Amino acid sequence: MAKKNVNEMSFLDHLEDLRWHLIRIVVAVVIVATLAFIFSRYIFQDIIFAPIYMNFPTYHYLCEMSQLLGIDSTFCNDKMPLILQNRTMAGQFSADIWTAMLGGVVISFPYIIYQLWKFISPGLHEEERKHSRGFIIVSSLLFFLGILFGYYVITPLSINFLANYSISPLVENQIDVGSFIALVRSSVLASGLVFELPIIIYFLTKVGLITPQILKKYRKYALVIVLVISAIITPPDIASQVIVAIPILILYQISIYISRIVVRNQKRKQA
Repeated sequence: MAKKNVNEMSFLDHLEDLRWHLIRIVVAVVIVATLAFIFSRYIFQDIIFAPIYMNFPTYHYLCEMSQLLGIDSTFCNDKMPLILQNRTMAGQFSADIWTAMLGGVVISFPYIIYQLWKFISPGLHEEERKHSRGFIIVSSLLFFLGILFGYYVITPLSINFLANYSISPLVENQIDVGSFIALVRSSVLASGLVFELPIIIYFLTKVGLITPQILKKYRKYALVIVLVISAIITPPDIASQVIVAIPILILYQISIYISRIVVRNQKRKQA
């Protein structure tokens, strides 16, 4: 049966359409998660646990920078002072399952965005669809850039700081594997979502909730919010917070520019 025109669809028809898009998303995530589970040994050893080893690229570059500045740094240590362990019977199996599901969501992100776009786009005007064709590519690119930033910047900074932090030589850092994976997961996902800021600003401007003037007016408040976010997703040292805050502020400036373009196009269309 041919698909109904969006103007002819009832509320139940829209729900049915949404249901099928969600089913496709779930199927895609499950398929990719199954593949991730099959290759989980590689994912854990070469990706998730890689920031434990001092030959990780981030530590190497930060060590060289510290040496150039003549500063003693834990980035130049021979070994990370922590031991991973499992304290529950199903701990490693649960970590394997949840990591595979997370990998399914991350890798399937472009397809997830595509399905959501397929659901939303019939309700847009032809002109709006034409100007939004790059939405899937841009949002996916920003998301994966955020993932890489979280993995190569936030995660190693957090692990290095927390592993070397000590209240007494009597206390040894024996970290539960679930806690370690949660730190990696939150750092990576938070960065991926934060990097979607320009896309969020674009749509908020389209619906009239945000204007360039508002973004400029509250820029100083945004700076405070950015520093708070940086403090939440990074260890509590100034250097790490500044490293994280800089790209977020750049994204905020890009969002102002995007908002200005959207408003200008809307005024041009009305004229």
